Amino acid sequence: MNFWFTVFRQVGRNLRQTWPSQLMTLLTVTLSVLIFAFFYLVYTNMLTIGDKLGDDLRLIVYLEEEPGPEMQQQLLRKITSFDEVEAIHFISRTQAYDRFSQQMSRNRDVLEDMPRDFLPASIEVVPLKTLRGLKQIKLFSEYLAKLPGTIKVQYGKDWIERFYSFTNLLSIVVFLSGSLLILTAVFMVAYTIRLTIMGRQAELELLKLVGATNNYIRTPFLLEGLVQGLLGSALGLLALYLLFDWIKDRFSGPGLFNLFEFTFLPVQTFLAIVLVSILLCTVGSFTSIQKYLRI
Repeated sequence: MNFWFTVFRQVGRNLRQTWPSQLMTLLTVTLSVLIFAFFYLVYTNMLTIGDKLGDDLRLIVYLEEEPGPEMQQQLLRKITSFDEVEAIHFISRTQAYDRFSQQMSRNRDVLEDMPRDFLPASIEVVPLKTLRGLKQIKLFSEYLAKLPGTIKVQYGKDWIERFYSFTNLLSIVVFLSGSLLILTAVFMVAYTIRLTIMGRQAELELLKLVGATNNYIRTPFLLEGLVQGLLGSALGLLALYLLFDWIKDRFSGPGLFNLFEFTFLPVQTFLAIVLVSILLCTVGSFTSIQKYLRI
């Protein structure tokens, strides 16, 4: 009991005596956590959006002529020979006209002089949810384009490519910001602890002379790093939540936030970031005090 009372008293004294450097370290850890968690939050929401958009993915194969029953069976066999699909729908010219007419419900007068068969017949292919990679979709599209009687295949290629490129860029940013978090947490805390050790060097030397164990000397500094990691990560995540809440309120109404449900970090991720931050800051403290104890 006396041991922990003494340890906590030393931690409090260290924080008071070196508060400028402690505050700077706390702000640095907070900012690093905020940057990493922000990009990770955007990345996870983009992946969720990608999954939802993938559920509605359709490859439309436009045909020169409307296929008869035998040709339909032949096309079915060719399509399923590439990969299993969730569904295949043959759209006749008249069905295509009816669909287009419904979409143009407010401007149907435009279609008055148009014949009901002016649109091409098509095949609507719904791929399985496992076929979601950009490379797989491209290969499937190229395969469908070689089917007999095909004019072209449409699936929103440009938009999908831009979306995948953006998600890949985000994954790189998440990795870089995570690396920044590791470097700043370890080195800034190590630097702060080193300053504290230098300020208390005479006292620590005296403790060594009177027989204080390494654990007794080391523990207050480890707790100091733990406090920095806990407070820094908590403040960073709190700032992120306030920013997220402000953006949702600011951009509420018709728009992207209503088309897709944007969610905050789950509790497991929240706790993982806090624990990793605590671990990194404690490691920073440990490296500094170990260097001193080896001297």
